[in-house]
Amino acid sequence: MRQEKIIEFEDRIGYKFQNPDLLVKALTHSSYSNEKRLRKYECNERLEFLGDAVLELITSEKIFREHPKSPEGDMTRTRASYVCEPTLALCAREIQLGDYIQLGKGEDMTGGRDRDSILSDAMEATIGAVYLDGGFARAQEYVEQFVLKDIEKKKLFYDSKTFLQEIVQRDHAELEYALLKEEGPDHNKSFEVGVFVDGKQIASASGRTKKKAEQAAAYKAILILEEA
Repeated sequence: MRQEKIIEFEDRIGYKFQNPDLLVKALTHSSYSNEKRLRKYECNERLEFLGDAVLELITSEKIFREHPKSPEGDMTRTRASYVCEPTLALCAREIQLGDYIQLGKGEDMTGGRDRDSILSDAMEATIGAVYLDGGFARAQEYVEQFVLKDIEKKKLFYDSKTFLQEIVQRDHAELEYALLKEEGPDHNKSFEVGVFVDGKQIASASGRTKKKAEQAAAYKAILILEEA
């Protein structure tokens, strides 16, 4: 990875690594290490394993402190929604993490930079890297700033279709999603979807899959309807 890319990402997250090799490893997907014939442990999977545990502890403590009367089951469900793959992928997109991941050519050509599984794994790997490089306090700052900040808004985004359905049903209206546009080659398509309530278009959004476009459009529609 070029030095300027490392510096650019450090500036983006506001943290300078004492050992930049940790960051490089956190951003190295297995498809890249396989293609370059690197050793198996030189991809980000080990750091992902560590970052997952660090994230779970930080998140658990936050929920424990903020919900002093919640039973274990409720706290477990809350934590699961905070650290699930879609939420972490959204967090990764907010810092444009996909731009910095080292991918194999095939994975890159088929849209790997925007795939939820790759983004969420890399997000956890960067948490592990910050933890090893700067200790628990620095990892906690990183998680609170880039994962737990605006967490309710992030949860709303990924539950947007459910929430929108509830809003529309409350008003006894009919909800529909319609594909407005489809562009690009098979391995890199873009879909634009519109949200219609009682036949009237409320919002539209684009995504790499129809499902993601629907989610984004539903989220926009919720914001519009709540302001109305």
